[in-house]
Amino acid sequence: MAEKSGNLSINSENLFPIIKKWLYSDHDIFLRELISNGSDAVTKKNKLIGMGEIEPSDAKDRVVVVTDEEAGTLKVIDTGIGMTFEEVDEYINQIAFSGATAFIEKYKDKTTDEQIIGHFGLGFYSAFMVADRVTIDTLSCLPDAVPVHWECDDGTQFSMEQGSRTKVGTEITLYLNEDSKEFAHEYRVREVITKYCSFMPVEIFLFTQKKWEEQLEKEATVVVEPEPEEKAEDGTEKTESEEKKDEEPKSLSDTAPLWTKHPNDCTEEEYKEFYRKVFMDFKEPLFWIHLNMDYPFNLKGILYFPKINNEYESVEGTIKLYNNRVFIADNIKEVIPEFLLLLKGVIDCPDLPLNVSRSALQNDGFVKKISDYITRKVADKLNALKNSERESYEKYWEDIHPFIKFGCLKDEKFYDRVKDSLIFKDLEGKYLTLAEIGEWPSDKKMEPVYGGKEGETKEKEYIPVAYVTDEAVQSQYIRMYKDAGLDAVILPTNIDVPFVTLLEQKNEKLEFIRIDADVTGSLKSGEEALSEDDKNKLTELFRKTLGKETLTVSVEPLKDENMSAMITLSEQSRRMREMMKMYGMADMGGETPVTLVLNSGNALVKYLLEEPEGEHTELIVKQIYDLAAISHEPLKAEEMTAFVERSQQILKILAGK
Repeated sequence: MAEKSGNLSINSENLFPIIKKWLYSDHDIFLRELISNGSDAVTKKNKLIGMGEIEPSDAKDRVVVVTDEEAGTLKVIDTGIGMTFEEVDEYINQIAFSGATAFIEKYKDKTTDEQIIGHFGLGFYSAFMVADRVTIDTLSCLPDAVPVHWECDDGTQFSMEQGSRTKVGTEITLYLNEDSKEFAHEYRVREVITKYCSFMPVEIFLFTQKKWEEQLEKEATVVVEPEPEEKAEDGTEKTESEEKKDEEPKSLSDTAPLWTKHPNDCTEEEYKEFYRKVFMDFKEPLFWIHLNMDYPFNLKGILYFPKINNEYESVEGTIKLYNNRVFIADNIKEVIPEFLLLLKGVIDCPDLPLNVSRSALQNDGFVKKISDYITRKVADKLNALKNSERESYEKYWEDIHPFIKFGCLKDEKFYDRVKDSLIFKDLEGKYLTLAEIGEWPSDKKMEPVYGGKEGETKEKEYIPVAYVTDEAVQSQYIRMYKDAGLDAVILPTNIDVPFVTLLEQKNEKLEFIRIDADVTGSLKSGEEALSEDDKNKLTELFRKTLGKETLTVSVEPLKDENMSAMITLSEQSRRMREMMKMYGMADMGGETPVTLVLNSGNALVKYLLEEPEGEHTELIVKQIYDLAAISHEPLKAEEMTAFVERSQQILKILAGK
C-alpha cells in the first residue's frame, strides 16, 4: 500500500449538524454570540480610529436588534468595522477562523485585546441553530470599500455578491425556522438580551421592524425649527435637548457597570442600587466586597452579603459569572467556592479558560488560583470588619455565620484565615472570640491512651464549653446555669453540629457539651446524696410507672429545689443521633438513650420516696417525666396530648373538683 500524507479536510455538511446540535447547551445563546460579534466590530473600529488607521465617523456606536413577527425574522445590526469581500470570504466562509483573533494578532503591538470578546470563530454559526437561512449585508470602514451581500441556506451552500448597504457596519438577518419563531417576539428577545448582554461595552437597542423604520426615519430627518417648549415636571421650561432625550430609545446594556469602576469612585448608594437592579432584591445587603485585580490575572466584581431570612428563604445565593462582560452562567463551582455560593454578586474575568462554546470552563489550574483569590479576599474583608468595625460585625453575625461556618468546614485555608474572627454569643448576649473562650476555667478527666495497652488511661486537661441550641426549649437549663454563675454559647443552626466537631479538632483543649448533656458539679447542692437503696427505689418506681424498663435514672441533690427533674443526653449520643438524622437514618437507632436526673432535694421527689403507693403517685411520676422531657426537646403529638389531659386532671384535683 502506498504511503500518503496531507491536510485534513472539513466537510461543512458533516460539521454543521454537530454545531447546530452540540455547540451550545441553550439555543438562546445564539443571540449572545451575534451581539458579541457586533460589539467586537464596534470596539475594533474605535481602536483603529484611536490608532489613526481610519477616520472617525458620526455614526453612533451601537448594536441594534430588530424583531419581525410577521416575517419571522430577526436582525442584528452594528455600526462597527464592517467587512470587505475578502474578509467575508476569510472569516465567514472558513469555519472556526476567528476574526477577533486575527485582529488582535495583526495589531498586537499597538493595542490590547481588552473588550474583544470573540476568540473561537464559531459564534456566527450558532445562528443556524434557529435559522434556515441567514444573510449578511456589510460595508467595511476602509476607504473605497464595496458593500457585500452574503447568504446561506441551512449552513451548507453560500453565495456572495456586491451588496447595497450604504452605511459602515454589518446587518445579519436570520430567517427563523418553525421551531424558533419565539425569537421573532420582542418580549422573548428582550429576555435573552437582559440575561446575557446587560453589561456589554456597546449600547444595545431593541426594536420591532415597524419601530425601527420609524427610528431610521427620525434619524434621517433634519429639524429646521425647534418645536414649542413644554413644561418639565418641576414647572420649568423643558429645553429642546431634554425633550429629545426623553424620546430617545433606551439602551438595554449598561456600558459602564459598577464593577468596572475603582472602589474609591463608588458610593454606598450606587452599590445598593446595583444590587437591587441585578438581583431584584429590595432588602438592603449587609455589606459587600469590591474585587479589583489586574495581576497575575484580570478579575473584577462585587460580592454582596445578603440579609437572609432563614425561616422562609433558601440560603443559596446567585453569583453571576461574566467573561469580558458576556454572561456565562450562575454559580459556577469551579470559580466560586461552594460556600461562597450563599452570597450574591457578579464576577467578570476575561482570562477565564472557557471551552469553545463559552458555556463551561476548561480544566485549568488557573481557575483554582482565581477561586483561591476570591476566598482570600472574602476572608480579608471579614477580618477587617471584625477588627475595625466590631459593633457592625456583631450585628451582621446572625446573617453571615452560616456561610462562614460552612466555609470553615469546606476549606481548611479559609478556616485558618478567619479563625480569629469567629465569634460566639453567650447567655448574656455578649460576643466572645475563640481566644476568649479558651480562657474559660479548665477541668481534668481520664481518657484512654491512643495506641496504648488495654485499659491504659491518662489525665487530660480540657475546657468544657457548654452550648445552647434552642433558647426557648432549653430555658430551664439556661436559668440553672445563670444561677450557678456559669456561661454557655448559643449555637442554634444545623451546621453547628459538624462545626463544633471541627473546632474540637482544631483546638485540642476545647470540648463542646450541650447544656443539657450532663449535670456539672456547679449545679449540685452541698446536701448529702441519697443512699443507694433509696436511689434504687426511685429508679424502679419511674421505670415501672412509665413502662420504660431500660430508662437510666440518676438521683442528684441539685441547687434549684423547685426543679423536680431534668433529662440529659450524652454529647456523644446526641452527635451520633444528629449525624444519623443528616443521612436520613433518624429512626434506625431505636429509642434515644436519655438519662432522667431526679432532684433529691425537691419536695415532689421526697414525697414519691415516702409514698410510693400514694393516691396520686402515678400522676406525679408521669408529670415529672414529661416536664423534664419538654425542657429537653418538643414532645411527640401523642405525648403532648397525654400531657395536656393530665395537666387538666391535676388542676381539677387542686380545685377539689
